[in-house]
Amino acid sequence: MDFQLIDAHSHLWLKQDAEVDGMAIKTLENGRSQFMGEIRQMLPPFMIDGRNTAEIFLSNMDYALVSAAVITQEYIDGIQNDYLMQVMTHYPERFFVCGMCEFRRPGFFEQGKELIALGFKALKIPAQRLLLKEGRVFLNSDEMMKLFHFMEEKHIILSVDLADGDIQTGELEEVIRECPKLKIAIGHFGMVTRPKWEEQIKLARYPNVRIESGGITWLFNEEFYPFKGAVKAICRAAELVGMDKLMWGSDYPRTITAITYKMSYDFVLKSKELTETDKAQFLGKNAIEFYGFKNLPVLPSIKNMSE
Repeated sequence: MDFQLIDAHSHLWLKQDAEVDGMAIKTLENGRSQFMGEIRQMLPPFMIDGRNTAEIFLSNMDYALVSAAVITQEYIDGIQNDYLMQVMTHYPERFFVCGMCEFRRPGFFEQGKELIALGFKALKIPAQRLLLKEGRVFLNSDEMMKLFHFMEEKHIILSVDLADGDIQTGELEEVIRECPKLKIAIGHFGMVTRPKWEEQIKLARYPNVRIESGGITWLFNEEFYPFKGAVKAICRAAELVGMDKLMWGSDYPRTITAITYKMSYDFVLKSKELTETDKAQFLGKNAIEFYGFKNLPVLPSIKNMSE
């Protein structure tokens, strides 16, 4: 490769202790978690203590030749701002870290201001979790718009995952039009295997919006490696908005319960449907430009014992 790999969607935590829709998510042992009424394999089984740390991820990144990663957040993991502040401090050249507010209740504007003052360069909204039984939180509500204008003024990136299809695209499009200089990354490749997924992709026709593919191997898990359907979806998204608007993301560590970390991008690298320029843009160059990564390490390739 004559380019550097950047993972635009990943997660870290020391311990899961969260609640979503009234159901608990808690770390157990051997990589398992209590997850909303059932036990799920949240991590690979060799991560026996449930700690999904920066150091373990860095080992995976170095092995897979991934130069840097964007650390996003999700309510199912609990709010991880305290730990991610430490990660940002210790590994500033390897990780771009998103802070997260409690957007499910009023008062998040002040929380957002505090996180930005602490040094977070992006805020994450898992917007699919805002369709609450007690009342939906709209992305174009007064408090949200107040926060987005503040973020635009301070040059803070918005990372957002949307509910399936076009349920929230109208709200987000209003934000995009109202805040044309607010940089926005939409996750999970628009929930690509769900109906009307292309409506989320089309939002990247606006100059300040990008799409990242975190979770695409999860969404195409039934098809499995080499994820030919995912490659076709990447090609279709490029037809809609241009390859320069698309970024690779792994959704580490959940996805590596099924595949290796390297496999989360290797299917793109080996695809014959994408040009070498496409691969370079999608797997690294677009994210370097969007997030402003600098001083990236040059990682040595180490042979496996099986080679």
